[in-house]
Amino acid sequence: MNSSKIRNFSIIAHIDHGKSTLADRLLEHTGTISRRQMKEQIMDSMELERERGITIKSKAVRMKYTGADGQDYIFNLIDTPGHVDFTYEVSRALAACEGALLVVDATQGVEAQTLANCDLATAVGLKLIPVINKIDLPSSDVAKTEEQIFEVLKIYEDSVLVSAKEGRGTPDVLEAILKHIPAPTGDPKAPLAALIFDSQFDSYRGVIVYLRVKEGTIKKGMKIKMFSTGYVGQVEEVGHFVPTKTPADQLTVGEVGYLVCTIKDIHQVRVGDTVMENDRPLEQALPGYKEAKPVVFAGIFPINQADYPQLKNALEKLNLEDSSFVYQVETSQALGFGFRLGFLGLLHMDIVKERLEREFDLNLIVTAPNVVFDVKKRGDADYVRLDNPAKFPHYGDIESIREPYVGVTIVLPVTYQEAVMNLLKDRRGVHKGVEYLSSDRMIIRYDLPLGEMVLDFYDKLKSISKGYASFDYVPVGYQESDLVKLEILIHSDVVDALSQIVHKSKAYYMGKALCEKLKELIPRQQFEIAIQARQDGRIVSRETVPAARKDVLAKCYGGDITRKRKLLEKQKEGKKKAKLLGSVEIPQEAFLAVLKITQ
Repeated sequence: MNSSKIRNFSIIAHIDHGKSTLADRLLEHTGTISRRQMKEQIMDSMELERERGITIKSKAVRMKYTGADGQDYIFNLIDTPGHVDFTYEVSRALAACEGALLVVDATQGVEAQTLANCDLATAVGLKLIPVINKIDLPSSDVAKTEEQIFEVLKIYEDSVLVSAKEGRGTPDVLEAILKHIPAPTGDPKAPLAALIFDSQFDSYRGVIVYLRVKEGTIKKGMKIKMFSTGYVGQVEEVGHFVPTKTPADQLTVGEVGYLVCTIKDIHQVRVGDTVMENDRPLEQALPGYKEAKPVVFAGIFPINQADYPQLKNALEKLNLEDSSFVYQVETSQALGFGFRLGFLGLLHMDIVKERLEREFDLNLIVTAPNVVFDVKKRGDADYVRLDNPAKFPHYGDIESIREPYVGVTIVLPVTYQEAVMNLLKDRRGVHKGVEYLSSDRMIIRYDLPLGEMVLDFYDKLKSISKGYASFDYVPVGYQESDLVKLEILIHSDVVDALSQIVHKSKAYYMGKALCEKLKELIPRQQFEIAIQARQDGRIVSRETVPAARKDVLAKCYGGDITRKRKLLEKQKEGKKKAKLLGSVEIPQEAFLAVLKITQ
């Protein structure tokens, strides 16, 4: 295929602005999928994606289009996730394209992730075509949306007006792609250079690599090599997505497709890596490769310890499909054997947990999420990175602690400005700037500790803004903070799974709230149970679960008082013994209590 007849593009948008619906209309209009096969969100094949109405994994599809000039063209659409947790996948997909459709909802206008995705696309030099969607709705305001695209995003192209639901404007979108997005460039005879933008694991065929060829040609029987891992293998099959995998003779410059090479270990394939010829290796990889770094960590334990081998097997299988989360074995005194997982964000954590429970039929306890801290001990020259509060050194040995910060961008109606800014101040945010999109919409920029964001920040933001605020964040590095370790003791034993790192100013309130919550959740025993919160070696809060008392005098119908005293003394001695020997069984709801504590 002549590369001048190819257009590679992506669709980027804020969540729920109609990205998947527009993709459906493009597939339908180009005849890639027949009306009989058509269903809503056809690119979102995972059950969770369809249920939640979000895109989780990048996907690709090849469309044949006959332009207004009567010539045939190939359009490769690389669909991307919209949520901030999957920004890494978005950036890799954009690197495989020459242009992108930036979809903006005419009823909502420019949102936080519209800004973030626009910045990502601009950073890799893509040609952006603004598409204003949902023009059929009575509340749509096309003129104001166009003004925001011009003023805030600095995109001066004329917007394409569409209603993806009704199919209006779809031919205009296809012609805009043909006219404005440049054709790929490269030499088919040069040494192979192909960018991996995604991968999938197949039980029978191994890892299926999704790639875009930048230079050279790849065909069956060729020996290839991965630039960063050094893996060498022989190509067994190459092909296109139309939209199912269809084998082809070769993939050449500008083409998007898949590669099968019987790779059994997905860790040999890294998203963003470069595929090259083994006989003609490249001196440097294609630009932009970096490993995905987890920012949120949580412990995952089976409710029944007999399910531990099944959980281990499930994590191995799921990691073959989604290599962006990391895991390692962890042991907890309270919860037994389990794993500590690192995720790209809270939604990513929720998706992985849901998939483990659904696809592998597991019942799991997930501990409160926390972030990675840098800790410097007295006498040490360097900081040590710790992802688990239970591993923190004794408070007397710590010289300083640094915590990760993120740059937060919030787009909201001006009406909710005060409430949102108060929330950010309460979460120790540092004000960076304010910008007005129009008379009634604005952008707020703050630097915020990631630890303050991982519990309930998003829920609080949506609540105080009546759902109208949207936000996006990017890591901005580590800063030194006055942090302490808050431990929870139940019946004098430290419960490591409930330990957390909090700011010193909030330790007392967090400890008190957690003790009160646990008092409600822990059932009564034959002896009283002390629930304590400890910070820097001193108890900052305590609650007591009273003993379940049996009425031992019920059988005494009058008689000498000494008989009653004897029975009460006997009960008292028994309770003392039970208190010394008794152990407290903590219900799984207690480990989720941290998530429900409002800071």
